[in-house]
Amino acid sequence: MSQTHIRFDWAIKKLLRNKANYGVLAGFLSELLGKPIKIQSILESESNQQTEDDKLSRVDILAENDQGELILIEVQNNTEQDYFHRMLYGTARLITDFLEKGEPYGNVKKVYSVNVVYFSLGQGNDYIYKGILDFRGLHLEDRLGLSINQQNLFNIQDVHEIFPEYYVIKVNNFNDVAKTTLDEWIYFLKKSQIKEEFTAQGLAEAKENLLVDSLSEEERANYLRFMENRRYEISMLQGSRSEGRLEGRLEGLEEGLKEGIEQGKQQEKINIARTLKQRGVDPDTIAQGTGLTIEEIEKL
Repeated sequence: MSQTHIRFDWAIKKLLRNKANYGVLAGFLSELLGKPIKIQSILESESNQQTEDDKLSRVDILAENDQGELILIEVQNNTEQDYFHRMLYGTARLITDFLEKGEPYGNVKKVYSVNVVYFSLGQGNDYIYKGILDFRGLHLEDRLGLSINQQNLFNIQDVHEIFPEYYVIKVNNFNDVAKTTLDEWIYFLKKSQIKEEFTAQGLAEAKENLLVDSLSEEERANYLRFMENRRYEISMLQGSRSEGRLEGRLEGLEEGLKEGIEQGKQQEKINIARTLKQRGVDPDTIAQGTGLTIEEIEKL
C-alpha cells in the first residue's frame, strides 16, 4: 500500500521554507534547470503569506541559490487568463527590488521563474515549456552574442543568461509515464505519490519528509482542512460550469423562455458565489468560477 504524501502546493506554503527541507526544493530545481542547485535562503515576497486566510489559488516561494540567483516558484490551481502577464510582472519586480539604488546594471540578478499550473494555460500539448530571450538579425538572421570582453567581465557565455528564464509545467498534460528523473518529479506534482523505483534528486527527502502521517496533529488538521477546501472549491466551480452548459442547450429549445433562463442562471451564480464566500474563498477565485464581478460579490 503506497503512502500518502503532501501536495506540493501545501508543502511550499508550510514545509519547504524550513532549512531542513531545502534538499527537497533543491532537488526539484536541479532536475528542472539541468544544473546543480543549492538553496542558500528562502526570501519573502509580497504574496508569501502563511496565515489561515491564505488563498488557495496561488502559492509562491522565492529562493536564492549559492550563486546569488533568484528563483521564483509559483503554483496556480485555477484558471487565470492573464497568467503570462503576471509571470512577466513577477520577474520584472524582482529585478528592480533586488538592485540597490546606484548599483551598476551589471549587478542585476539572474531570475528564474518556475510556474507549476494545474489548468490549461494557453495552447500547447507538451507538459514542460522553457522560455529564454534570443536576439536574431532581421536581415542576416545571425544571433546577437556577447563580446569576448563582456564574457570575461560578467563570467557568462550568452546574452540569454542575463535575462529572466521561464519554465511552465502544465501538470495536467503529463501522461503519468515517468521516462526521466524530471518526469518522476512531474508524477509527484500530479499525483502526490513517489514510487519505490524513483531516483530523481530530492525525491528521497520528499518521500521521507512530506508524508501526511509525519505531520504534527495541528499541521495534519490544517492540511486536511486545506484538502477539503480544495475539493469543495473544485466541485463548486465544476458544478457552475456544468449548469452553464446545460442552460445553454435549453435556450435553443425554448426561445420564449430565454429571459427566464438567464435570470435563473444569474441567480444560481449568486447562490454559488454566496456559498463560496461563506466558505472563505477569495473574491478573485469566485469571480473566475461564476462570472460575477468583484463588486457584485462584495455586496452578497
